[in-house]
Amino acid sequence: MTLSKVLDQIDRDIPAATDRLLELLRIESISTDPAYAGQCDAAADWLVADLQNLGVKASKRATPGHPMVVGHFGQNNTGPHVLFYGHYDVQPVDPLDLWDRPPFDPAVEETANGKVIRGRGASDDKGQLMTFLEACRAWKQVHGTLPGRISFIFEGEEESGSPSLVPFIKENADELRADIALICDTGLVGQNTPAIVTMLRGLLGEEIVITGPDKDLHSGMYGGPAINPVRVLARIIADLHDDTGRITVPGFYDGVPELPQSVRAQWDGLDYDGRELLDEVGLSAPAGEQGRSLLEMVWSRPTCEVNGILGGYTGDGFKTVLPSQARAKISFRLVGTQDPFKIREAFRAQVRAALPADCSVEFSDHGASPASQMQIDHPAFEQARAALSDEWPEPAAFVGCGGSIPIAGYFQDLLGVNSMLIGFARDDQIHSPNEKYDLECFHKGIRSWARILDAMNQ
Repeated sequence: MTLSKVLDQIDRDIPAATDRLLELLRIESISTDPAYAGQCDAAADWLVADLQNLGVKASKRATPGHPMVVGHFGQNNTGPHVLFYGHYDVQPVDPLDLWDRPPFDPAVEETANGKVIRGRGASDDKGQLMTFLEACRAWKQVHGTLPGRISFIFEGEEESGSPSLVPFIKENADELRADIALICDTGLVGQNTPAIVTMLRGLLGEEIVITGPDKDLHSGMYGGPAINPVRVLARIIADLHDDTGRITVPGFYDGVPELPQSVRAQWDGLDYDGRELLDEVGLSAPAGEQGRSLLEMVWSRPTCEVNGILGGYTGDGFKTVLPSQARAKISFRLVGTQDPFKIREAFRAQVRAALPADCSVEFSDHGASPASQMQIDHPAFEQARAALSDEWPEPAAFVGCGGSIPIAGYFQDLLGVNSMLIGFARDDQIHSPNEKYDLECFHKGIRSWARILDAMNQ
């Protein structure tokens, strides 16, 4: 009965909840552009005021960059203490001419697939963040209080690399520590299957520059006897994978686990096999490790990908040059307990060993973060999975995520707190023109959080 009243209140309040989200979306909180610093500050103020309206003790905290918003409620209450994370900053809107409406003039639009909330940040992450706040609002409207113990941290630099986040967490670790963290920055699987992300791939970035001759050479005079760095680089890149798609860096697979059978069974039962990923971009054949399903390739297996190559003349026309240098940017997505620093050294040793005479190499690192693996034996995971399954047409599943969401690792490493990543995005064109959030996802996302909070506080 208690939960049903909260869900009824959510249903009645959706028009007002949508208006509140539209109000937040009008704030141009682009974190990467200093010209919008005042707007980022305004978004933080808006959220502080909204939390305070819910009875949360909230404040704006200064950082060297954009402020954090921190709030606490019911610290003397019983029940699990949850820490909810979201970010109020958004991506730049360029190219502006590809938007069908001004990106910071949000509106509810009718589409062939139903109503959507259109605007920058609608899905990433203001709309997702507000699903949790609206669930809390409905709970308070029905009961006069919020369920259990809840802390909030909202960041303003997620879209610009989170430079202030780790120092802030370290400085405020005792205040932020909780029983479990909730992160709403992910999505559904397919159209109607809710998901709890339990695996996040880590990321290692490397840039290599191979130098041969001390200047660019005429390929007619020097072609043949002079070493060509582009040819050397091409061979090195080609040798990073064998004929079955496995990565050849020595020791690369140390710490890569096999998928638990219980999780594999969930994935096999999904109404989504991942092939839409290829269909949407005009591809048909998975090109990863042989013998692995497409979902395994994206969610639970490591990768090595070339993100860019440069060497020689690349302008208009033709120039018969033998280049002095060739460079490439290479990224590794990591899983399990793979050590990014050991892999970096092994990769560099492999490259050095492949260099012929008269060639040298320089390396630049572009970050190194390990994978995050959630401990799904925590009771909150099954409670949340059952609660989500009660709300959506398809049962919820524990899934992996091909990308890297560093905040989950930070909570794990710096606070010792496990995270549940639960989101309701659905092909929302995040980071692109015409970003949207399905009104159904906003509505059912609010109901989902109400169910989860109820289940965790029984």
